[in-house]
Amino acid sequence: MRNWWRGRTLHDRVSLLVAGAVAAAVLLVSAGAWLAVREIQQDKISAELLADARTIAEHPWQWLSTRGARTGPATGGSGGREIGPCWQILDSAGAVSGGSDTGLPVTPLATRVATGRHQGEALEEIGLGPGDYLMLTVPIEGGGAVQVAMDRDPDARVLALFALLLAVGCGAGIAGAGLLGRTVARAGLAPVDRLTGAVEDVAVTMDLTRPISVSGDDEIARLGRSVNAMLAAIDASRRAQRALVEDAGHELRTPLTSIRTNVELLLAVERRPELAHRLPPEERAGLLADLDAQVRELATLTTELVELSREETSRESIEEVEFAEVVTAAINRVRIRAPGLLFDAGLSPVTVPGRPGELERMVVNVLDNAAKWSPPGGAVTVRLTPAGVLTVADTGPGIAGEDLPYVFDRFYRAPAARSMPGSGLGLAIVAQTATQHGGTVTAGTNRPHGTIVTVRLPVQEPR
Repeated sequence: MRNWWRGRTLHDRVSLLVAGAVAAAVLLVSAGAWLAVREIQQDKISAELLADARTIAEHPWQWLSTRGARTGPATGGSGGREIGPCWQILDSAGAVSGGSDTGLPVTPLATRVATGRHQGEALEEIGLGPGDYLMLTVPIEGGGAVQVAMDRDPDARVLALFALLLAVGCGAGIAGAGLLGRTVARAGLAPVDRLTGAVEDVAVTMDLTRPISVSGDDEIARLGRSVNAMLAAIDASRRAQRALVEDAGHELRTPLTSIRTNVELLLAVERRPELAHRLPPEERAGLLADLDAQVRELATLTTELVELSREETSRESIEEVEFAEVVTAAINRVRIRAPGLLFDAGLSPVTVPGRPGELERMVVNVLDNAAKWSPPGGAVTVRLTPAGVLTVADTGPGIAGEDLPYVFDRFYRAPAARSMPGSGLGLAIVAQTATQHGGTVTAGTNRPHGTIVTVRLPVQEPR
């Protein structure tokens, strides 16, 4: 049953639910109506039987003188009242004293009422000939009892006809419920169909720039706006990827062209020995050194491009990181590459949530940038506060004011930096890592000269 239900479309499910709810309501109302009519009929018969029995019980012996008549003697307030066709009077011993032409059975309960062993009236269902009767036995003051009975078949026929009418009405109601369910499903799910069609159109055309039309403030409208936000995010991601590829291709073209030129020159000398005198050994060594530097630059650029394009699924898991230890490890790595600089570190213990490897690469990039611009014998000042604020200050020439807004852009290199080694991706990786860890990074002027880079990361709350 569950698999069958899951195999239905949403339209079918809504139709079945609406039809089922309406059908259940119709059936419940019909059953309640039939039961109510049956109780009314029962109460009516009981009231008529009780009235007949009391009429006879007022003057029982005068009724015996009528010998089966349905209209009693004109005596007192009950004179001339017509009663049912079936009645009889029992004496105090429970024997039949007389009554209508149609005799009634003297049941044990009726005998107890007549003899006084049962207090009050007694209502019973009896069979009398081919019909079903309802018989009431009422005690007579001074002893004995009156029995009256009424045929239930006419009321049963009325109830049967009423049940037939209710069944026809239920059938028509259930059929109408089915049509209503289809109509409700079609009208209620029309926005879903439009949204589905729009999403499928986007999937086919791959056009992420055309938003889905949304109107209203209901749940479907909220879903449509969420889909539009998702499409905008995907489009922005795709544009960023395209820009990264284009920028990477542009940046790779220069070193690759230089490498190709140098390699072709060396190959030409190797293939034509007579040209060897045109390339002295010191120039050959210079070409090889230049090739080595360009290959290293190309490897660094490739590594940084991979870092920038890293997906969330391939990254480290987040954990509690002792940031002071990460900064210390980064300083030790950069100190090996820049032995002529003084690293002045003042680090306060602080724990941040993050990925240790990425945080260390971020700090290394900041320190490498400071070391690259610091003069020989200069100092790089590193400070880490308990609030998770890391500052790295160098004593280099500093960054021009017009370049500060762009230093964290991919491949951006200030005019003064274009003659220096580097890819223009180091600080972009710093900004990306800080953002992915819920932090920020800024660059400013270090007084009296130099640059100060400030990284702010959220601190792990104590448990």
